[in-house]
Amino acid sequence: MKRTEKYVITLALAVSGIFGVAGTAYGMHIMEGFLPVRHCIAWGLACLPFLAAGFFSIRRTVEAHRKTLLILAMAGAYAFVLSALKIPSVTGSSSHPTGTGLGAILFGPSAMSIIGAIVLLFQAVLLAHGGLTTLGANTFSMAVAGPLVAWGVYRLGEILGWNRRVSIFLAACLGNLVTYCVTSFQLGLAYPSEVGGVWASVVKFLMVFAVTQIPLAVIEGLVTVVVIMGLESYAKPELRELGYHRAEAAAE
Repeated sequence: MKRTEKYVITLALAVSGIFGVAGTAYGMHIMEGFLPVRHCIAWGLACLPFLAAGFFSIRRTVEAHRKTLLILAMAGAYAFVLSALKIPSVTGSSSHPTGTGLGAILFGPSAMSIIGAIVLLFQAVLLAHGGLTTLGANTFSMAVAGPLVAWGVYRLGEILGWNRRVSIFLAACLGNLVTYCVTSFQLGLAYPSEVGGVWASVVKFLMVFAVTQIPLAVIEGLVTVVVIMGLESYAKPELRELGYHRAEAAAE
């Protein structure tokens, strides 16, 4: 089987997996109508510079490295599937992986802002996971903050000479946790506690999600390492085009 055929089959399997995901609106994605209108507008505006940078980043990547386009699509499918897998948490809420660390490591955080926004839009429309009015807030937490931290941690690992797989694991894991922290802050800001205000409410939301989110972050880190190991085996030329193997050589 040709390499391209393997990519297509893998992508098809990933996309087909989304239709088996049952949904409820009460999860790490903030549900439709849950935020005040002014918060929805503010978070949407905060995303605009990152989305603009992401558009130009993807355009440069496609123009310079067309062979990597399928890997970019796979990174989007990976984020779609992982972030749609919801694990029940306490008080009727749910947690989920984000899947954005993979794309941030390979393509940078700017590209993932666009990919993540598209993922969240399709999840809101097809799975009722998240919402259209809360798209800006969900994009900021999962497609902006998480990828920025994941990319930063991975780059820090390169600079400090960490083992590459350790860097990948920490990047995906911490990117997941930062997403959950930002979501908790968004909810706390919208619904401050009567006693203790915003930060007391943030702590409550953090405690609600922590039971399942911390183990999920660890699992996501491990899965991301495995996925990149697979890409190293089957897509080495494409990764080399992205500069990944130059980083790999410097780390070893």
